Amino acid sequence: MCLFAVTDQAKALPRKIYKVLIIDGQNNHRNMADGSVMMKKYLEETGMFTADIATTPKKGENMESFKPDFSKYDVVLSNYNGDSWPEVTNVAFEKFVKNGGGLVVVHAADNAFPKWLAYNKMIGIGGWEGRNEKSGPYLYFDKEKGKMVKDTTKGLGGSHGNQHEFIVTTRDANHPIMKGLPTEWLHQKDELYDRLRGPAENVTVLATAYSPVEQRGSGRIEPMLMTLQYGKGKIFHTTLGHENYSQKCAGFITTLQRGTEWVATGKVTQQVPKDFPTKTKGSARP
Repeated sequence: MCLFAVTDQAKALPRKIYKVLIIDGQNNHRNMADGSVMMKKYLEETGMFTADIATTPKKGENMESFKPDFSKYDVVLSNYNGDSWPEVTNVAFEKFVKNGGGLVVVHAADNAFPKWLAYNKMIGIGGWEGRNEKSGPYLYFDKEKGKMVKDTTKGLGGSHGNQHEFIVTTRDANHPIMKGLPTEWLHQKDELYDRLRGPAENVTVLATAYSPVEQRGSGRIEPMLMTLQYGKGKIFHTTLGHENYSQKCAGFITTLQRGTEWVATGKVTQQVPKDFPTKTKGSARP
């Protein structure tokens, strides 16, 4: 009798709600503040997360006051690209991820901190802010070899052509984030990052997109969605999400939600939504 009571009680217990800290305050993208609010909404509507937004001082202002307590959170989502943080914050952030905290890196957050080695190991590859071959290899998918390759020849780190809709192609269909998603799906108008460089260690590329020359792109197949490991911490890195219209794509939303669950728990329990885009039909939410 008692056993049944305990079992019923266990079934009634609410599932854990994971705490996410979204960091913004500086970014060379005009939709930074909108994006933080949108991503907070996307995460919280799953019922799995609560999200706070930590906003740094403005560019050029004293950054010494920016010292979030990362220990209060399960995941940090970076929507930040700007001035360096205080060294004490860097050390605390490295400790957070190394000890098992989750990290989600969104779009221009992979432009940040070109000289911070630990951060660049966390994101795997990044662009701009002086990055070049000295930052690490250029990582792209070689169609003839059928695999990702690391190109160490001289060149810039980070570029993109015209904004346009493009097909995202799954490269690791068995990964929990990608399981059940279409092999190819049409993403809303966005910047297609190419020629990204970095340490490129412990990177699993989940999805790619072709960067067409006719759109002033690289002419290569570029990584779009990635996972990484840093110490015990899991990282989900999406290069998608340049503007509000880009972040309204059901593909962006779904992979962000699933990627955040994965960095927090190591698994994905969310179902693929019915409005997920197909190869021929995009899908945007209001």
